[in-house]
Amino acid sequence: MSQTAPIRPPKPLYSNVSPAVPSPCTGVCKLDEQKVCLGCLRHVEDIREWRSADDERRRVICAEAAKRKSLV
Repeated sequence: MSQTAPIRPPKPLYSNVSPAVPSPCTGVCKLDEQKVCLGCLRHVEDIREWRSADDERRRVICAEAAKRKSLV
């Protein structure tokens, strides 16, 4: 008789696609000296966080990027 491992529920899947808050990524993925992307103007830590961020956090990230854009 062989024992099988107990069935675990699947881990939650996070997506970088949200109909409520689309990704600001422009495909120009190059960081400046402050680690801000020259394409979308998100900080590298915000880019890393994007996949697991909820819509509210994504809106904050986009607002911060928009603020950076207005300063350029």
